[in-house]
Amino acid sequence: MKVLITGATGMIGSELATLFLQNGISVHYLTTSKKEITSENNFHGFYWNPEQGIVDENCMLGVDSIIHLAGATISKRWTESYKQEIIESRIVSANLLYKLLKNNPHQVKQFVSASAIGIYPDSLTKTYTEDEKSVDASFLGNVVVKWEESVDKFRLLDIKVCKIRTGLVLSKKGGMLQELLKPIKMGIGSPFGTGKQWQSWIHIHDLVHLYFFVVQNQWQGIYNAVAPNPVTNREVTEAVAKKLHKPFFMPNIPKFLMKIILGEMHILLFTSQKVSAQKAVDNGFEFKYKMLETALADLLQ
Repeated sequence: MKVLITGATGMIGSELATLFLQNGISVHYLTTSKKEITSENNFHGFYWNPEQGIVDENCMLGVDSIIHLAGATISKRWTESYKQEIIESRIVSANLLYKLLKNNPHQVKQFVSASAIGIYPDSLTKTYTEDEKSVDASFLGNVVVKWEESVDKFRLLDIKVCKIRTGLVLSKKGGMLQELLKPIKMGIGSPFGTGKQWQSWIHIHDLVHLYFFVVQNQWQGIYNAVAPNPVTNREVTEAVAKKLHKPFFMPNIPKFLMKIILGEMHILLFTSQKVSAQKAVDNGFEFKYKMLETALADLLQ
């Protein structure tokens, strides 16, 4: 079996490529940096530049499944120009892959795309499943809708499409946890706003194993990539402080202050999305890290 990964040099992509290789699955990957192209036994890099419509067609040779992770990070200040880049980086890259498959012979049977739980509306009371039809009215909600639409058209090529709506990824190498650690390590950790907003998280180990499971079992449709037990912002902040033996007594950080500091991006800290993992569980996936405490024990040891 052979997979093609876009975004393979990122936090999630690099872990995922390692997992596939460990399990005897060959990996092709696309990169915008010619310096990062390597060619080893079962690990081959290929150059692409989605903005210029350039892609090495050899990347598709023998590929059974594509895992599309590429896209500009949302963890950077949302200027108008950068907001455009966030949207275009996802859609333009998907369009280029679609064009490549449409115009060339291939054996691709499945297209798996990253997505985000940011599509679900802000709510302190509702639990969201993949069947939810309403969409958050924020910029992020709009991004995810356009992102998923750009992926849906692969079905026209008789390819199974699977969309992985990912929550807050906990990892030693980046993401939400590393940002949360900074003020807590300084002894000034505190919840954002009321601290009651739900945060649906997933350990990086479970996320990459979910992608692996999706490919192995040729899933299609939408799946939430979140641990079975979401927590509130206050709970996650307090749990991290406790694990690091740091004080937790500072007043809550007001929303207006973070809006001044981060601009529109501040909504990432205050939006509440309680998301269900039941569909993945019902389809046979087993989470290693179901509870926040065990995830933090692993990542903060």
